[in-house]
Amino acid sequence: MTHAVSPLAPAAFPALPAIAGVDLATHNTGLRYQGRPDLLVVRLAAGSTGAGVFTRSKTRSAPVDWCRRALAAGGGAARGLVVNSGNANAFTGSRGIASVERTIASAAMALSCPPEEVFIASTGTIGVPLDDAKITTLIDAIAPSLGTASWFDAATAISTTDTYPKGATRTATIDGVSVTLSGIAKGSGMIAPDMATMLAYVFTDAALPAGVLQDLLTQGVERSFNAITVDGDTSTSDSLMLFATGKAGNAPVQTALDRRLSGFRKALFALLTDLAHQVVRDGEGATKFVTVTVTGAKSPRAAKRIGLAIANSPLVKTAIAGEDANWGRIVMAVGKSGEEADRDRLEIRIGGHLIAAEGQAVADYDEGPVATHMKGTDVDIAVDLGLGRGKATVWTCDLTHGYIDINADYRT
Repeated sequence: MTHAVSPLAPAAFPALPAIAGVDLATHNTGLRYQGRPDLLVVRLAAGSTGAGVFTRSKTRSAPVDWCRRALAAGGGAARGLVVNSGNANAFTGSRGIASVERTIASAAMALSCPPEEVFIASTGTIGVPLDDAKITTLIDAIAPSLGTASWFDAATAISTTDTYPKGATRTATIDGVSVTLSGIAKGSGMIAPDMATMLAYVFTDAALPAGVLQDLLTQGVERSFNAITVDGDTSTSDSLMLFATGKAGNAPVQTALDRRLSGFRKALFALLTDLAHQVVRDGEGATKFVTVTVTGAKSPRAAKRIGLAIANSPLVKTAIAGEDANWGRIVMAVGKSGEEADRDRLEIRIGGHLIAAEGQAVADYDEGPVATHMKGTDVDIAVDLGLGRGKATVWTCDLTHGYIDINADYRT
């Protein structure tokens, strides 16, 4: 079943520049989807490095387990990536592990590299054995098509219930040398990352060792993908990886704290946030993009936990869908978060308008501007605890009947 493009979608897929040392190929395997690519294969130049963050789910998929082990075993060396959509290869037991091993072996042979330098991901239905022969057959003959696919093709190939492909790009300089970053992501439902997001891949031509990439990615994910939620559910397959080909030729950098990386760090974090926002804007059934800002908490951690309590509340999300400025539900969410709060210090603003303070509604506040704000596609909620300096921002979307429609028939 196909669904209309999200009303929050960007006007068009961005123009992502090619990254030297990155060759893309896409194909249709027929695993689930017809008339569109559902397999992405990436070849990375010799000498490329990689880093990743993955789901903390205790029922994580076999591809996630492989990637975690491969990063450690290969010291961050990276030569290839294989991603399929339509089947998550999760909760498939020993058959799933064997499927990963066969796919990796096939890709390693095609790319002429050790198995631990190839990474893999699968996304789609959980619990269905993966017919990996449909993948390996294509990989065996893929060499001539590497470098022929576009970023749009790649983003489409990794999608499941997404209503539009997601991409972003940024540029920066490292010690005076220009570098480029381009990334793609997929995600629409089962979105409450506990590390990264459903699937996202970022590529750069910068020359950076794997350890530096890992430090930067770990920092960036906390303020981007780990600060979004659609439905409060963490996927078994969440994977975010960052690859660097070194083709820009910048001078060596040995630590993520190097001042020469300030521009690159800013560009990377902006790109990750861009992709994370696109995932929320494609939330299943979403009609509104919601920013929740929490200030005055005891700590940044407390602020984030409170923000997520608000963003994950079905009562808050349905009120937003109904364009009802029901601030009482926000008070409820703050109170249930488990973090310290004082009702008499609490201040709540919607669209910048103060509507609750000192333990009660603001006397005679004008509800007109607030109601107008709620009718827009971008809704801003701000909560100040009045207890400290802790602050955080998280992003979510509203909860509509469209979410039920999409998920009630997902397997069928």
